[in-house]
Amino acid sequence: MRLHLNSPKALVLGLTLLAAAPHDGFSQNAEKKTGLSLYGSTLQYHGDHGSEWFKNDKIEFGAGFKLGRYINPGIDLGLDLSYGEMAYSATPPKNRAQAFSGFRANVVNIGIPVTLKLNNGWALKEDAFFAPYLSLAPGLFFASTDRFKVNGGAPDNRDLYAFDIHGAAGIRLNFSSSVSAFVQTGQHYILTDQIDGITLKGNINDRYLQHTAGLTFNFGKTIDTDGDGVSDKKDKCPGTPTGVAVDANGCPLDGDGDGVPDYQDKCPTEKGLAALEGCPDRDGDGVRDGDDACPDVPGKAELKGCPDADNDGVTDLSDKCPNTPAGVAVDATGCPLDKDGDGVPDYLDRCPNRPGPASNKGCPEMKVEEKKRLQEATKYIQFEFDKATLKPISFPTLNGLVQILNDYPDYSLGISAHADNKGDDAYNLRLSDARAASARTYMLSKGIAADRIVSHGYGETKPIADNAKESGRAINRRVEFDVYLPGDPNPAETKYGPAPEIPAAPVKAAPVKKAPVKKAPVRKAAPRR
Repeated sequence: MRLHLNSPKALVLGLTLLAAAPHDGFSQNAEKKTGLSLYGSTLQYHGDHGSEWFKNDKIEFGAGFKLGRYINPGIDLGLDLSYGEMAYSATPPKNRAQAFSGFRANVVNIGIPVTLKLNNGWALKEDAFFAPYLSLAPGLFFASTDRFKVNGGAPDNRDLYAFDIHGAAGIRLNFSSSVSAFVQTGQHYILTDQIDGITLKGNINDRYLQHTAGLTFNFGKTIDTDGDGVSDKKDKCPGTPTGVAVDANGCPLDGDGDGVPDYQDKCPTEKGLAALEGCPDRDGDGVRDGDDACPDVPGKAELKGCPDADNDGVTDLSDKCPNTPAGVAVDATGCPLDKDGDGVPDYLDRCPNRPGPASNKGCPEMKVEEKKRLQEATKYIQFEFDKATLKPISFPTLNGLVQILNDYPDYSLGISAHADNKGDDAYNLRLSDARAASARTYMLSKGIAADRIVSHGYGETKPIADNAKESGRAINRRVEFDVYLPGDPNPAETKYGPAPEIPAAPVKAAPVKKAPVKKAPVRKAAPRR
């Protein structure tokens, strides 16, 4: 029986075996796992008649197809169906015992190739363009053979069935994940010696080479989770936002190569820093050059990248008063504020709300007559004898001092009272302190703020005249008034030192009441009789 390509018997047999075989085979990648290969072949015989291997004029042709399935990066499993012709013709042998001089056979081969891929990620990358491989395919061999007799006559026709082992090596050219080309060469070792009509005892010599070239078309759904047009398998930047342009690796484009993708880069044409959204910063002050008014000098972000050496909030370029002390309020030109316009900056001005000369620390100077009134006030302050009660004669003088404090609201007043040395020291100290406090209380009653007047008693500790004379003692019994500026010490403490501590007044003992003496009743004499 002859099995030609158009033989219904051969066609039905091949399709039946194809349907019954497992559909696993060759594939190019892990996403498009199923591949269909179409190829053409040349077949060259080697057997008991001789060998036609690698002879250009001894070639028979065939064709076939494969179904393939990706198993893992290193292995594919497939189903291969091929058809071709195998033949040999020679001069009739001298040994007439040999009955056949040649043959021609139609060959159908069905194999299950196991392919070992060298583009497995270890030897070569999976997406390498050149992808070598090795294949071993056990299968079934079918042949319809015409063997030509030495002495002529009708050829002997036989149908053969046998197991076959096909070993091959090839290389695949990966044009894309969907299309590739391949060439391979391999040998079919058939477990029968009946193809060519000659059988040598103990040997199985009938086999053939099959050289193949073809195309493979891969099928399967490419997984592209982020929808950027690059499959997840090749995507080195998964999760790219929708609509962002990417490169061949699926990573967002970065035109200036600064590591910040263009869609996030505020300066996509200039290499910059990730911390500044891809913008450059020449002076390294943390302000991008496009926003930096002083791009070549390190500065402060709040001053648009310009320096401020004295930290007053005014850039050095605009600062007319550099080196202002820290914490001092300044105006727009960087100079310390001077609210009263007296030329003394507020931070040095003891009276920042009223103009005064720098010689008086920015405070108004008292008039000569007012200073004289303060100096002479001590002469007109009098108290009741041995008491802290002010005599009415003192009131006009104190009222004049109240007027001075109202006219100079930045000044403070110190009151210090003194005594002569007559009497107990502690008593004199308490009395002087009470008299100073009495003068203070009077002035407070006229509306002066309590924090502007301080009073102290020094007793007899600070005489200014000789206590041995009455005239000296009269001078020592005095009340002094001193004005001073904010921040200055109390002049009394400057002159006399800190006021002594005031001792507590002694507690008077309660008077002892005597019990009344009862008189005995007087008895009257008895009347005479």
